[in-house]
Amino acid sequence: MLRLAAASLVGTAIEFYDFFVYGTAAALVLGPLFFPSFSPLAGTLAAFGTFGVGFLARPLGSAVFGHIGDRYGRRPVLLASLLLTGLATVAVGCVPSYASIGMAAPVLLVLLRFLQGLGLGGEWGGAVLLTSEHAPEGRRGLWSSFPQMGPAVGFLLANGLMLTLSSTLSDGQFAAWGWRVPFWVAGLLALTGLWLRRSVEETPQFRALAETGRKAEAPLTEVLRGHWRLLLLTGGALAVGYAVFYAVTTWSLAYATEHLGVHRSVMLACIMVAVALKGAATPVIAVLGDRYGRRPLCLAGCTASALWMFPFVGLLRTADPLLMTLGLFGALLGMVTMFAVVGAYLPELYAPRIRCTGAAVGYNLGGVLGGALTPIVATALADGSGPPWAVAVYLTAIALVSLACFALLPETNPSVVRQRTGGSAEAEAEAAKGAAGTAAPV
Repeated sequence: MLRLAAASLVGTAIEFYDFFVYGTAAALVLGPLFFPSFSPLAGTLAAFGTFGVGFLARPLGSAVFGHIGDRYGRRPVLLASLLLTGLATVAVGCVPSYASIGMAAPVLLVLLRFLQGLGLGGEWGGAVLLTSEHAPEGRRGLWSSFPQMGPAVGFLLANGLMLTLSSTLSDGQFAAWGWRVPFWVAGLLALTGLWLRRSVEETPQFRALAETGRKAEAPLTEVLRGHWRLLLLTGGALAVGYAVFYAVTTWSLAYATEHLGVHRSVMLACIMVAVALKGAATPVIAVLGDRYGRRPLCLAGCTASALWMFPFVGLLRTADPLLMTLGLFGALLGMVTMFAVVGAYLPELYAPRIRCTGAAVGYNLGGVLGGALTPIVATALADGSGPPWAVAVYLTAIALVSLACFALLPETNPSVVRQRTGGSAEAEAEAAKGAAGTAAPV
């Protein structure tokens, strides 16, 4: 399990590194380089628009790679998604600026960002199923939290490199070529991830499906026809996690550097500390999910997020590094209370024959609803000289919607289910079908 979890974590970290390094570049340099005729605000909005394209591609990627995972195995997904995302990220670092090739520059940027999103859309489903379908029942949450730590590790790698370059290069050097270096490094990371994953074994549950001939012929069709309500509920439930994460890691970086005069190195350091603490908390919270259930933690995380958004904005507004870090970490702690357990929660909501498609599409639908527009909306709402309280209202509203969605989802932790039903998991599975339109939880 440790070897499998390590392969899952490393690959997920590399793919999220690819995805996050673009978000940081969008906040710092892409606007002036690729949209030079725009005003500073409009340029930032346009750069965040290309950032959002990756989220729109993620559900499509999860459908394509989910089909592969449910029809041909989880292992091919792990290799193909990593290769696609790595190649697209290296190519972003090679795109000439608007000054060199005109409108072709932002067009290429959008295309490559779309390919990044396709690859990442497939990564999550393959990575969490690698661990959850190998893990013993009582530790499924813990082992499934390893790929959930991948985003934190990837973010720290991406922003650590950006911070180093930002601190050691002049503004001119950073804008001319320094921002491209992290994209080129993605190629070496992708090769490392492929090497680590080359010997990963197929999961026992997929092997059983293949041996008995019970694989789904059209997984996406089966999910959309039979479990569309579950798909919408999971997408809505996870929206707040994405919204909060990208408000912290992308919007706050642009806001602090452009509106508050905080140097980009200082703000990157604050965000990195908060994300590192979030990553460290992930396995601890996942163990609580194994003990007390997935749903209670998700409800608690949504509630905490709703209550913390105004303090988050207020602390960010101080421009004090210590207080900003406190605000950022408080927001991420509410988010990770949910996301530490979803690596086990979402796969448990779907039967094995459609699990790769259902879990991945639901997860990435949340990214579209919560992550794609948040930097754009928050940037527009924060335009002006006063505190951006409208951003706090926006994030609180998303948290309340997600709270309502989680309230309509069933518990899936097998041990908690048995306690509630006096040892009959079948009774709870039938109740869950009626409550959320799920395939029988496993």
